[in-house]
Amino acid sequence: MQVQKTIDYMDVSHQKNIFGGLDAWLRKIERSLNVEIIARNGEIRISGEQERVERAEEVFSALYELSKRGNTITEQNVDYALALSVEKAAPKLAEIDQDIVCHTVSGKPVKPKTLGQKKYVDAMREKMIVFGVGPAGTGKTYLAIAMAVQAFKNNEVDKIILTRPAIEAGEKLGYLPGDLQSKIDPYLRPLYDALFQIMGAESFQHNMERGTIEVAPLAYMRGRTLDNAYIILDEAQNTTPSQMKMFLTRIGFNSRCIVTGDKTQKDLPQGTESGLDLALRILKKINEIGFIELTNRDVVRHPLVQKIVEAYEQYESVHKPAAGSRGRYDRNNRK
Repeated sequence: MQVQKTIDYMDVSHQKNIFGGLDAWLRKIERSLNVEIIARNGEIRISGEQERVERAEEVFSALYELSKRGNTITEQNVDYALALSVEKAAPKLAEIDQDIVCHTVSGKPVKPKTLGQKKYVDAMREKMIVFGVGPAGTGKTYLAIAMAVQAFKNNEVDKIILTRPAIEAGEKLGYLPGDLQSKIDPYLRPLYDALFQIMGAESFQHNMERGTIEVAPLAYMRGRTLDNAYIILDEAQNTTPSQMKMFLTRIGFNSRCIVTGDKTQKDLPQGTESGLDLALRILKKINEIGFIELTNRDVVRHPLVQKIVEAYEQYESVHKPAAGSRGRYDRNNRK
């Protein structure tokens, strides 16, 4: 049944933000829902099938609430509002947007932007150990570091420890210039970058010198017991089963541990099982451990990244590599 709905409650000052440059977001909503939208004199008139008109109204309402909270509406916001409009019981974007984890050094709030990210943040608050698994761009590492910094600032922990396995992804460490620290720093750079953005370079450097923040390769964790610490293992898909077991058994009293990884981007030698894959299988029945699976819907980078992730997932669903194999390509396009 064809219906027409008029929205007249929207403050005109927010319409430019919601409609996008040259009405790009408005036209995207129109095309996606197959409705006709006319905006004139502070009113939005939506025409089309009743269900689609109701969905369009929900999308505009969600974007309006985001705009009122001071957000600049992006294409990712529009895409996610459209996706949520299908799920009647899904929380509103504004509800997700209210959960502020912390602020960056420039004052920008760090908060979940999707339902998956919200579940991830809630799990990190509730569980001692959380596995956050998903594709690139879903905020796995950044949100974990934000939670760690906030816990550190609140004196909930005495130390932040960030670690990654130093896998030689196509280049041998021995051929890189400099001393050992110079050779491993490129593997840890994404962690440094996130800490700089959230804490500021000066605060980060001060805490590094005090030893209250530690960024180190996974091998450096062996033989230690980590009490009163917020520990993040990044790129966990590149751990071996023995490395993963070693890491998880380092966790001491009053510590929290976040393990992040992308099961589709492994740089392990051919035939080596991923410690992340094994841990997800054998630990899934332990209630005290949280398992969050993020998907391409949780990608918050440029919309093109989401399309790339979707394209690879479709390809991999058809061309699944044999167990223990890298398949026909890996992250560096090596054979």
